[in-house]
Amino acid sequence: MADHGWCDDSDHHEAVQRAERATRFGWSAIAWTTGALGCALIALTGLCAVAVVACLSVVVMSHY
Repeated sequence: MADHGWCDDSDHHEAVQRAERATRFGWSAIAWTTGALGCALIALTGLCAVAVVACLSVVVMSHY
C-alpha cells in the first residue's frame, strides 16, 4: 500500500472552505443590508413624526 493517491481529499477540503467563505460573506451581506434598512426605517419614522408635529403646530397656531 505505497500508493496514497486514493485517499487525496484536498479538492474536497478546498471546495468546502470556499463554500464556507461564500456562506459567511452572504450572511454578512444580509446582516449589513438588514441593518442599513432598519436604520433607514427608523430615520423615516422620525421624519414622519417631526412632520406630523410640525403640521399640528401649524394648525394650532392658525387658530390663535
